Amino acid sequence: MNAVIEVPEVGSHNSKELSLEGIDFITDGDQYLTFRLCNEHYGVDILSVTEIRGWEVPTLIPNSPNYVKGVINLRGVIVPILDLRIRFQIGQPDYTPTTVVIVLAVKNDRMNCTMGFVVDAVSDVLNAEACDIKPAPNFGGLVEAHYIQGLVNVGKNVVTLLHVDQLLTLEEEGSAHE
Repeated sequence: MNAVIEVPEVGSHNSKELSLEGIDFITDGDQYLTFRLCNEHYGVDILSVTEIRGWEVPTLIPNSPNYVKGVINLRGVIVPILDLRIRFQIGQPDYTPTTVVIVLAVKNDRMNCTMGFVVDAVSDVLNAEACDIKPAPNFGGLVEAHYIQGLVNVGKNVVTLLHVDQLLTLEEEGSAHE
């Protein structure tokens, strides 16, 4: 199965296609879209990813927390854009040509939410069996433990898998803590 993701070119309203040809989408495990924040590797459940967009400056929202970059109009839906580097205090944001917004959506009996998350770059699609996912140690890292689903070793790197449901509550929780 080949998939094509439309990615707008940085600084324009044109889009270019990013082909995922050659990626094996058949697995017994779960699939995660992996991305980078500074030098750290993270992943989210690929079934929650609705779109990957090139970085464009969103419409600012007055008096919002510093990690809320603003909102975009995505085919008639107003989508808040949050910068995970700022929210999780992982380095300084640097908006480069590889910076993208991953749009995540969850629709279930508990929530119906769509948000965009600014990341440094999308890396790959990771196939992970449940036995490969290790629990995250609770040692007071930058990303709070309740956001972390688990850790997976991929070569020399460790990928931190994030709970999408928890990510989609970042805006509410952040404003309560600010």
